[in-house]
Amino acid sequence: MASSATGDGMSEAQTSEKSKKTKNQVDESELLTVPDGWKEPQFTKDDNPRGLLEESSFATLFPKYREAYLKECWPLVEKALGEAHIKASLDLIEGSMSVCTTKKTFDPYAIVRARDLIKLLARSVPFEQAVRILQDDVACDIIKIGTLVRNRERFVKRRQRLIGPKGSTLKALELLTSCYVMVQGNTVSALGPFNGLKEVRKVVMDTMKNIHPIYNIKTLMIKRELSKDPDLRAQSWERFLPKFRHKNLAKRKEPKKKSVKKEYTPFPPPQPESKVDKELATGEFFLRESVKKRKKMEEIKVKQAEALTKKQEERNKAFIPPKEKPLMKKTTKGRNKGTSIYLRTKHMSETALEICIYVIHFYSSHGRQAGH
Repeated sequence: MASSATGDGMSEAQTSEKSKKTKNQVDESELLTVPDGWKEPQFTKDDNPRGLLEESSFATLFPKYREAYLKECWPLVEKALGEAHIKASLDLIEGSMSVCTTKKTFDPYAIVRARDLIKLLARSVPFEQAVRILQDDVACDIIKIGTLVRNRERFVKRRQRLIGPKGSTLKALELLTSCYVMVQGNTVSALGPFNGLKEVRKVVMDTMKNIHPIYNIKTLMIKRELSKDPDLRAQSWERFLPKFRHKNLAKRKEPKKKSVKKEYTPFPPPQPESKVDKELATGEFFLRESVKKRKKMEEIKVKQAEALTKKQEERNKAFIPPKEKPLMKKTTKGRNKGTSIYLRTKHMSETALEICIYVIHFYSSHGRQAGH
């Protein structure tokens, strides 16, 4: 009885431990997943009533061609930043924009957003789009592409490939990532949610690495459709995504003489044999000079004879007639009597042929006389 009671106690403890583990697992999974439609609460003055301790400031330069536009829209910039209690100043002589915090600034991250705003304005992003950076759920990314490709012509082609015909590729990328993308000079400015900015950076970097953006756009389209299905959210999408292989059609030109690298050895190469060593090995060293000279002359004569025969063969090639193709005999049915007689005479003997020729001449001569 005691053993059964202890067994029941152990089983109850195990079941309680299992239930605790499952609860912990559920809690962790719930924490990791963000519910649909959830938004982070806005940072208000009640969260930081005392304000900031020190003043922070940022400045950036802008090109000459942006001067007229910035001068026109600067009152709107000051108004937008004034809501966050940030002071903005435009210096047209130095060609710079600067932002700094004030005593009334309560949001410590507002100065970082103001810095991103002036950076975007300097990179030719219109004010209507750049002002969105002041929102909590919007971020920006300025991708530098100028140093990714060495050849200038190749760089311009790849940058144009990213824009596409009449901006169609860029528009498709904006729709799929929910981001605003601006290609200007040596940079690509992107503005939108964090997930979209990751995809934009990947597409831009792959395009500069000679991977066409249409492949990444196709992948994004499939991901967008798969995200709509709640059953597939927790599963791997690798089986649905296309796998594109990089095909290098232009084969690399190989050198005519390939140098094969020898295996590295720490020991020096063996010393080559001298002329005297070779003569000692063959026994020529002990021969007389007259015999050596005679042997050399014989070798020279043999080489000369071989060279003469080769030259003679090359000369004779020009006199060898080429092989002629056999002529095909054409057989045509002639309507004239002469041609018909000629065809019949092929199977006759020489005597019969002479008789036929005599008869033809006889009739032709008598016909002329009768005509006269």
